[in-house]
Amino acid sequence: MGYCLPTAKGAAETLKLNMALVLLPVCRNTLTWLRSSWARFFMIATAIVVGITLHAGNHLACDFPRLIASGPKEYRLVADAFGPEKPTYVGLLSGVEGITGVAMVVLMIVSFTLATHPFRKGEKGGSGGGAAATVLPTVARLPSPFNRLAGFNAFWYSHHLLGIVYALLIAHGYFLFLVRRWYLKTTWMYISVPLMLYVGERMLRALRSNAYAVKILKVCLLPGNVLTITMSKPYGFRYRSGQHPFSITSAPGDDYLSVHIRTNGDWTQELKRIFVENYFSPHLNRRASFSELGAAEPRSLPRLLVDGPYGAPAQDFRNYDVLLLVGLGIGATPFISILRDLLNNIKLAEELMDLAMETSRSEDSANSFSVSTTSSNKKRAYRTSRAHFYWVTREPLSFEWFKGVMNEVAEMDKKGVIELHNYLTSVYEERDARTTLLSMVQALNHAKHGVDIVSGTRVRTHFARPNWKEVFTRIASKHPNSTVGVFYCGAPTLAKELKNLSHEMSHRTGTRFHFHKEYF
Repeated sequence: MGYCLPTAKGAAETLKLNMALVLLPVCRNTLTWLRSSWARFFMIATAIVVGITLHAGNHLACDFPRLIASGPKEYRLVADAFGPEKPTYVGLLSGVEGITGVAMVVLMIVSFTLATHPFRKGEKGGSGGGAAATVLPTVARLPSPFNRLAGFNAFWYSHHLLGIVYALLIAHGYFLFLVRRWYLKTTWMYISVPLMLYVGERMLRALRSNAYAVKILKVCLLPGNVLTITMSKPYGFRYRSGQHPFSITSAPGDDYLSVHIRTNGDWTQELKRIFVENYFSPHLNRRASFSELGAAEPRSLPRLLVDGPYGAPAQDFRNYDVLLLVGLGIGATPFISILRDLLNNIKLAEELMDLAMETSRSEDSANSFSVSTTSSNKKRAYRTSRAHFYWVTREPLSFEWFKGVMNEVAEMDKKGVIELHNYLTSVYEERDARTTLLSMVQALNHAKHGVDIVSGTRVRTHFARPNWKEVFTRIASKHPNSTVGVFYCGAPTLAKELKNLSHEMSHRTGTRFHFHKEYF
């Protein structure tokens, strides 16, 4: 068989390794850890495609033709593996090795294709795996009757076919050509540990979600098809600001959990329907509707189980001196938890300062306090000293989502640790003649009452889109020789510009910008 067989076998070994590695990003708890490393699912998937191409290509186009065309003398060398009679091409493909190999390739093509962006972001997709799913204007459609599985559902259900792929892989590796002894067959060596890890992780998720049953405290239906649920925080449930899949908008130090959910997909729309039919009147207030659920009948409340949290790029915000948080529309939700976390630390610092002033009057209490304060600061202190939050949206009613947080930041943050910038893109910029009157009224009202007429908060709203180059330049001059974490959540359109500016300003100035993105 010449070079064909070693090439096919070598590709098979790399394929087994990558099929084992691909199980790690599939495990959500492992994925949380992998967020901070260079591991990328796309690289593993590409390696699998290359391995399949080399392995199957060498068998189909090189191995099998040479075996079929071999003479009696050459065939006797491999007759023990293939039988006394020389097989045909169809016979090789109809054996266990051929059937399992073809079936694996077909199932993997289906799974990988439906995981691509046009299919995964289809308009019929359920938003079960994220707080918000963006509906794209151009969507890949499947033929009937498979059109019901468009979008996230297609991705979700097709990826469960990979369970069959692993069963076929084990069978394919067991019925190997030329290898008869089980301990020389390496497939089980590669995938046994990752498979056990995956099965154990699924069992852990099932047990943990039942342990984290929560009580619904409040439900709020906000403009823009956003549903926010406030629930009790289970004992021992810990998370970092910025983690989701449903964006957690409460801070780790809060005694409750809150999530903001954009109802675009079928799962989230069904969730919204349950709450609307049970807890809201048919005539909803245009700006926001609230429902306190403490007095609701227990049997009417849906049972909520919490699993997670799972990793997201924004969870690493504490590693940076300065934060630049950019959210487009619902993409602002992961950063609200970060703002709450920073705000809680501001409150804690003020409480410690007040306590220090009181206890400093007594030498004994001052000495004891210095020890407790030091230990408390060591426990809670982190690197971040400043945060710049830019929220860009087209809908003015979107500012209702986080009105309370913004007012609280404006009131409590006396030292200017957090800068809030709201931008409304559906209105022309301030210097435009068409918005001159609106800008004047807005400025007068804000100066007189301290409230913005557009957002209804203490944070003044700017019009049009931010000049991102000016934003980066201002931050670089304001924080020289600092490390700035640039975190972006939203549509892919802005990510490239922010990434390029991060690289450009890092080379031009002494400030280092590290870019992180997450598409909503």
